[in-house]
Amino acid sequence: MGHRFIVLLLLLLTIAASTGLAQDSETSSHARKVVHMVPPVYPDLARRMQISGVVKLRATVVPNGSVKAIEPVGGNPVLIKAAQDAVTNWKYAPAPDETRELIELRFNKK
Repeated sequence: MGHRFIVLLLLLLTIAASTGLAQDSETSSHARKVVHMVPPVYPDLARRMQISGVVKLRATVVPNGSVKAIEPVGGNPVLIKAAQDAVTNWKYAPAPDETRELIELRFNKK
């Protein structure tokens, strides 16, 4: 019975370690340089409601520096669309491989 417990524990530790490595490889270890940044437009609804805050996005950037896909990671839903629209037009420095970049945009009440 002790042998089965040890085997099960080792199996669980192996799965946990491989999952952690897979998550780490999703985002580049060194952020790529943004060569053309379009600022987000503060949404009228957010201005009227006096909403501010940080929006976090994860962008998939192809080797030529274009943004291929964007997924929201966190932030107010009223601000997320404006952030996605801006980052879609960003251009990154070329790189040999596709990368995933974590982006934080701050929206302040104006």
